[in-house]
Amino acid sequence: MNETRVCRVGRIDFARAWAWQESLRQLRRAEQIPDTLMLVEHPPTYTGGRATLPEHLLTQGLDVVEIDRGGSVTFHGPGQIVAYPIVDLRQRGRDVHQYLRDLEAVLIRTLGAYGLEGEARGGLTGTWVGSSKVASIGVNVRHWITTHGLALNVATDLSHFAAIKPCGLGSEEITTMAALLGRELDRREVESELLRAYADVFACELVEIERSALAACIGCLERKS
Repeated sequence: MNETRVCRVGRIDFARAWAWQESLRQLRRAEQIPDTLMLVEHPPTYTGGRATLPEHLLTQGLDVVEIDRGGSVTFHGPGQIVAYPIVDLRQRGRDVHQYLRDLEAVLIRTLGAYGLEGEARGGLTGTWVGSSKVASIGVNVRHWITTHGLALNVATDLSHFAAIKPCGLGSEEITTMAALLGRELDRREVESELLRAYADVFACELVEIERSALAACIGCLERKS
């Protein structure tokens, strides 16, 4: 069984997390590290993927970070679990479509652990419960190494979505696990369920490391460059 390193990074600004992903991609491509999964929470941030259109921004002058993932504009913020897998698809048949389906399967299993029936929709990415979208997916693949990933709304303030058409949808179509269940959730518990689902879907052994160890690994690369 392949090993995947996991780091529960905690709160981190988007720019730093993106830079860390690019460093990890470089290390993974050189086979200096195994596949690595970061779990993070961002301060309030809007990001626009390659499919973002002007009409997806409903608030004039909105500060949107343009990034290299697929998909349209979305919101990241407190109450959301964002997972960034750095995965070598050279070891997984170089199949990006299957990788996206695997991320959806991780989300569906995570929701199922709470009695929620998640589902994917043909031609789209992400996960829905009924008519509401509870998680988004957007990835980048370069040299067959992945960055970006998924965002699961656990207890996100949904008012932030009113400024955009998230993933081209209406803000009323976005929900959270807390809203669906009608109760508060323990973030770390949801993270653990997501990790269990990830290990099952990707058939890997997860080894947790501290944020300081991850930062030190990235720092060594930066000092060499």
